[in-house]
Amino acid sequence: MLTELAIQDFAIIDKLSMTFTDGLTVLTGETGAGKSIIIDAVHLLAGGRGSVEYVRHGTKKAEIEGLFTLDSDYRQVYETANLYGIDIQDGMVVLHRTITSAGKSICRVNGKLVTLAILKEFGKDLIDVHSQHETQSLLNPDNHIQLLDLYDEKAITKAKKEYIQLYEKLVTLQKRYKELSENEQEMSQRLDLLKFQKNEIEQANLVPDEDEQLEEERRQLANFEQIYNGLQDAYNALYGEQKGIEWLNTANQALQSSRDYDTFIAEKAEEMSNHYFLMEELVYSLRSYADTLQYDPERLNTIESRLNEIDRLRKKYGSKVNDILEYLGKIEEELEEITNKDSHLAKLEQQIDDTWQDAYLEAKQLHDLREKAAKDLTDKIHHELKDLYLEKASFAVAIDKKEKAGKMTLHRDGFDAVQFRISTNPGEPLKQLHKVASGGELSRIMLALKRLFAKHQGVTSVIFDEVDTGVSGRVAQAIAEKIQQISNRSQVLCITHLPQVAAMADTHKLITKHEENDRTSTSVEELSTTDKVTELGRMITGTKLTETAKDHATELLELASNYKKHDE
Repeated sequence: MLTELAIQDFAIIDKLSMTFTDGLTVLTGETGAGKSIIIDAVHLLAGGRGSVEYVRHGTKKAEIEGLFTLDSDYRQVYETANLYGIDIQDGMVVLHRTITSAGKSICRVNGKLVTLAILKEFGKDLIDVHSQHETQSLLNPDNHIQLLDLYDEKAITKAKKEYIQLYEKLVTLQKRYKELSENEQEMSQRLDLLKFQKNEIEQANLVPDEDEQLEEERRQLANFEQIYNGLQDAYNALYGEQKGIEWLNTANQALQSSRDYDTFIAEKAEEMSNHYFLMEELVYSLRSYADTLQYDPERLNTIESRLNEIDRLRKKYGSKVNDILEYLGKIEEELEEITNKDSHLAKLEQQIDDTWQDAYLEAKQLHDLREKAAKDLTDKIHHELKDLYLEKASFAVAIDKKEKAGKMTLHRDGFDAVQFRISTNPGEPLKQLHKVASGGELSRIMLALKRLFAKHQGVTSVIFDEVDTGVSGRVAQAIAEKIQQISNRSQVLCITHLPQVAAMADTHKLITKHEENDRTSTSVEELSTTDKVTELGRMITGTKLTETAKDHATELLELASNYKKHDE
């Protein structure tokens, strides 16, 4: 969830720091006080499009920083962090966004500079912003198949994984078939190139690991004098009269002569004896190796010439001799395929047909699982819509099969095209969600969907920016209850003008603006219970605060408290 938010020099905000908790936090205040500006800042923090217009007049840059705390359930955030080499410690993620007056955008995640695209990757997993005028992910038909799969994730994920493996194999085979059946001119040119490369590599008569062995031998010959002198100096220091080995032998004999009289000496005498024999063996090894060394300047020239030849090939075919030999193997396979193209095409056709059949069967299983999930989702959506006083609305999950020339068209999600449709009035045909005209209806439909999908989408914070616009009365109360239900599964931040929604808040923050030194600034105050009554009364009357409004506000808070206890 979003734990801390710091904003500086952003629009009319000079400096603002806010602390958030879980549950439902509402932000209220007069129009123009800066409520939506705070949400705009969060949206930018999640990778939204920036503008120099956001930089407070007279300052050089606007800065936004948010601290998010995670638990192990948000595995997608950890996977994204691993992908981009960002360390997450103690389940904390800090997003930072700077927009300069020159129009530059600087993004950081846990202190590491990232691109805006990477910031957006984190943002989509951490924050889900919904506003009255924004195209929302739930209303985008392109996302509906993923949402349906999330709805019955346990059953569908396994089947989808098996299907994707077959689909990727099918795509690979189809790509190879296309490459092999290209026009004759391109294939002939490819054949000539492969023959030339094969001949060039074979003429070099490469041996596995040859480059590494030659480089090692070159190092020895190039540094022969230093190697030989080092061996000789070490040997002369250890072997001979009054040298190392002789003194070690003297020490060994001294300890051996006294070992029978003291357990400590006996122990050390044993160690000394072992060390002496090891050193004696080392001296013999140094002498034997030195005897094998011979300086051959002609051999050094031969090695340099051979490595130059290998380097020429490495620039073309691989960083090491083994890579070049591996590439040669691939060339030979491709040459054999092209030379015997017809038989390979026939073989590929059969493999494509077999794989397509297997993939189709898995896609059919996916389709059946989705049909079952769609039925259950439809029933639950109708129940949610009834709670929101859209009992006459009709919702459906349309699952169409993609076909071409009488054959199913497979794509990464199977052969299904999924679309959520709704009709809000009896007798009207089902329409796509985003084509529903009424703002109030749109808000309720979105809340119904969000209520069901909040636990599946896995975002840490859900933000509603005046999604309750255009509703009142019992519908307002129903929306308040639905938003509160969503906050049981995800942290919810909500800007609202409805007292019913504000009464449901676990935390209520009042946004106000004031003038200081001829500049407008925004401030935030967390309200006490008494202050909540005053603010709710203001929201109810809109003008002068009356005792009746205060009584009504108190009653609203009591009703909300009772509802939340019952909902638990």
